[in-house]
Amino acid sequence: MAKRVGQTNPFNVLVVAQRGRLQCEALLFAASLRRNCPDFAGRLFVAMPEPGPLWPEDPTIRDADTLDMLQQLGAEILPFESRHFGAAYPYGNKIEALFALPEAEPFVFFDTDTLITGDLEKVPFDFDRPTASLRREGTWPQIDLYGPGYSAIWSSLYDKFGLDFESSLDPSQPDEYWRKYLYFNAGFFFYSCPHVFGQRFLDMALAIRDTPPPELACQSLDPWLDQVALPLVIHSLGGGRTTLPEGLLDGAVSCHYRLLPLLYARESDAVVAQLEEIAAPNKMKRILKAHEPAKRLIYQGRGQKLRAMFDRDALPRREQMIRNQIKKAGFWIR
Repeated sequence: MAKRVGQTNPFNVLVVAQRGRLQCEALLFAASLRRNCPDFAGRLFVAMPEPGPLWPEDPTIRDADTLDMLQQLGAEILPFESRHFGAAYPYGNKIEALFALPEAEPFVFFDTDTLITGDLEKVPFDFDRPTASLRREGTWPQIDLYGPGYSAIWSSLYDKFGLDFESSLDPSQPDEYWRKYLYFNAGFFFYSCPHVFGQRFLDMALAIRDTPPPELACQSLDPWLDQVALPLVIHSLGGGRTTLPEGLLDGAVSCHYRLLPLLYARESDAVVAQLEEIAAPNKMKRILKAHEPAKRLIYQGRGQKLRAMFDRDALPRREQMIRNQIKKAGFWIR
């Protein structure tokens, strides 16, 4: 088959799921990829942590209908071992799952709370120049009045790993403003080899967790550890902010909605229509109705009532403000 214009070479897609909400999100992700990229030439892996000493409760997806539907949608279930994080820091799953992917094959990682809304194969990934999601707020670090500022905190991390701090800065932004410093949401990232990326990510995350610089003394790393390490990983591998054209991921081709109430509150009509379309088939409905947010928001119509509360052209500036309005109205469920 002839290669389509704009299509990149085959690559793998990875999401990480486990029992509960994430298994339902993984179903929606897989269905959205199948809908919008039906001839996807790569492989879709749904990685799943195996039971072990770092998981007091079994994290595996045990629902046979969910596993069968994932496979019908073209997903391959990929077990992996939790050696460093587990239940104490489940965000570490996205790091440890990378080692289960085929070595030396380019990959794109997505959080499960993402919908693919366009043709993923038309995204011009440069797998040798990684980047991650710029749909984020200035959540870390939290600057204390008498403590070190952004420059001191971030430069201490670059120094720790022998990286050039100055070249990571955005010169268009003022000093001590969070956007000047390389900071991503870990909702997606990509590279040419998952093992190289994973080892760098693991080494840096563990070093920051176990032996942080003194400048981090008053900073919380839970749940921010992965997002603290990620810019350092990307910078060290030759990536940065602008290695993808704007408006594709976190735009026309993917939507990182985070939680279903937030999707209904702030995403476009087209995204909501796609969500409800892929959730409509009876096979999907039977599985997803066991998930309380999907049952109430998608199938009982509460999502549309929630949606009517917000003007998408005049949303509150911060996500927490949106969450608070949803909770006050009694529509918050996760």
